[in-house]
Amino acid sequence: MRQVTVTIPDEYYENLIQFLKPIPDTIIDNSQEEYNKSIEKMVLERIKNAKPEDYISWEESKKRLDAKWLK
Repeated sequence: MRQVTVTIPDEYYENLIQFLKPIPDTIIDNSQEEYNKSIEKMVLERIKNAKPEDYISWEESKKRLDAKWLK
């Protein structure tokens, strides 16, 4: 058995589901997970290994983003 992940426009969703339902053993997972577990693991590892000097305040972060993107 194989697993398939499909990203489609919303207007095609119902037609695709109706097409897939008759296939035996088909499981339709409607979850909206927008992230991958490996990415979560990587981020948590980075947080664990971060030093206090790696962090900046929200104000400083906003200032840097504004300088970069609101030219």
